[in-house]
Amino acid sequence: MGLSMAARRQVTQAQLSKWSKATRAEKSAILDAVCEVTGWHRDHARKAIRRALADQARGGPPPRKRRDPVRTYDDDAVALLTRCWAVLDGPTGKRLHAGLPEVLANLARHGHLPDTDPAVIAQVLAMSPATIDRRLAPARVGLVARKTIAHTRPGSMLKASIPMKTWAEWNDHEPGFVQIDLVGHEGGDNNGHFFYTLDATDVATGWTEAITVRSKGERIVATGLETLRLRFPFHIAGIHSDNGSEGGFKWSSQHLDLEVLDGEKAAGCRSCAASEDAVSGQVGFPAAG
Repeated sequence: MGLSMAARRQVTQAQLSKWSKATRAEKSAILDAVCEVTGWHRDHARKAIRRALADQARGGPPPRKRRDPVRTYDDDAVALLTRCWAVLDGPTGKRLHAGLPEVLANLARHGHLPDTDPAVIAQVLAMSPATIDRRLAPARVGLVARKTIAHTRPGSMLKASIPMKTWAEWNDHEPGFVQIDLVGHEGGDNNGHFFYTLDATDVATGWTEAITVRSKGERIVATGLETLRLRFPFHIAGIHSDNGSEGGFKWSSQHLDLEVLDGEKAAGCRSCAASEDAVSGQVGFPAAG
């Protein structure tokens, strides 16, 4: 393994004191020694020694000039890229890269690019997914959430007494066991009042029903859940909810005619708020008749 550039500079610096007073033969010997250690050519070694002597006379090397950025894609290309990105509802760079040829062809075919230079279109088509993401970074400012907007928070003290349930105990082959979740429609600002969608999905069949509720209060959610139960074409035998405060046993036992089968909460799940598979309670409905 060869020497690093720092080690080669140190070897060159060590010969500076000898170079100034050396004879022609001594300088030749110094060059031979430097070339043998560093692997440089004699001409390059001579230039390195002279450059080091000049830097020593100036009191140090000159500051390195900052290289001017080379822009391959001009402002017109970035503007057209941003337009295509907005037309496709803001996809990622990889998805946008795959759809750019068809989007640009459709825009041109319908007369939306009358004054666009073909060279600009060629620049947009030549962009890589990574370049697309970098060029679209200013357009994405304010549109990407920097923190989670999930409304699910740790539940009440009752959750501490619920026994743990592991994934091995799931039985998702029998219809009638649904997973429920609330989705808030707050537009990114959860202050004030806004509506929720109460979703219920049967684990075995995938049958999904949804209803809008005006809050996540106990009585309101229980009423919506009762309505959803009547929409399913089969008997609902149990409910799995996430670990939000609205999904516990309080509202289910007080405001619905339900039989509490057993209590259980998710184990081994890192993102209970984001996954409908995370459960904090299982509530059973009484059989019909």
